[in-house]
Amino acid sequence: MKSPLVALRVLAGPVARAHLQQQGLRPQDVRVVPGAAGGPKGLALNRLDRYLFGHWLARSTQVVHLVGASVGAWRMAAACLPDADRALERLADDYIRADYSRADGRRPSAQSVSDDFTATVQAHFGGREATLLSHPRFRLHVVASRGRHLLRREGRWRTPAGFLGAFASNVMARRALGAWLERVVFSDQRDDLPFELTDFRSHRVPLTIGNLLPAVVASCSIPFWMRAVHDVPGAPPGAYWDGGITDYHLHWRYDALGDGLALYPHFQPSVVPGWLDKGLRHRHRATAALDRLVVLAPRREWLATLPGGRLPDRGDFQRFGTDLAGRQAAWRRAVGEGQRLADEFAALTESGAPIEAEAL
Repeated sequence: MKSPLVALRVLAGPVARAHLQQQGLRPQDVRVVPGAAGGPKGLALNRLDRYLFGHWLARSTQVVHLVGASVGAWRMAAACLPDADRALERLADDYIRADYSRADGRRPSAQSVSDDFTATVQAHFGGREATLLSHPRFRLHVVASRGRHLLRREGRWRTPAGFLGAFASNVMARRALGAWLERVVFSDQRDDLPFELTDFRSHRVPLTIGNLLPAVVASCSIPFWMRAVHDVPGAPPGAYWDGGITDYHLHWRYDALGDGLALYPHFQPSVVPGWLDKGLRHRHRATAALDRLVVLAPRREWLATLPGGRLPDRGDFQRFGTDLAGRQAAWRRAVGEGQRLADEFAALTESGAPIEAEAL
């Protein structure tokens, strides 16, 4: 039977699929919400995020763990503010208005991008750290990548050499990447993650008022595009980069939740482990770890309606160059079209009827 959904795809692991077929999807079913790295791609999910965090999940009472890497960390942190709908709307607006163009057409310095983004994060969360970390139900977990050996400090030569080594090691085996970078998860102190992280070299750090902002900035610090954040308070010393390097799409052990589901508003149907795995197609397959995962992703037909027939991406900063108004208009249209994703999800879940999901 042809799906009634035009914009939204629903994909799920086998346990989650059976749950959806028997019970549909209710807010109280959700235990974890991951937020992927991916830069501007996440803008297309903004209206869906606003509905999920600002309205739908508010109908339930259970603790929900929000896990984010890179822009996903920014999204999940915004969702923990008292008015999640408004905070997420502001996130999209500030992301769209960001201007890194230079009159001479040259690429902006990494320091200037870091300074601008740090100021944005400060404007969003500064002075509200305690409020964010005391959300009655949401537990925030921010993922960053900590450099080891050559990458333990940022440097003109050591950083490119270190990432070259990381790339080569990752090709051989994902675990080998751990020789160069380790996953650091800054976690809400009230409740730890509801599953273990044994797939990759990992370190856990309590998320506090003092390290919330630098952790979010570190999680978003794309190598060479931004400066690393060094020596985050309360965490092991070193250089911290984008959480998407080690955990691009957070391919974690959702099968170990015990009960309930992980609900993943995502910009694509596959869950890629690390950023360096993007070109390694054999690592894009679903595994047993995703058995309890439900993915909400856009359909190709919907993507074709967006400017350029695709999601916004970081390359748009170069494509549009000094045409700030052109890029902003394209991105605002993508955000507006994302309302279809939210509307279809609402229609799908409001009735409580069984849901036929595709296999991951």
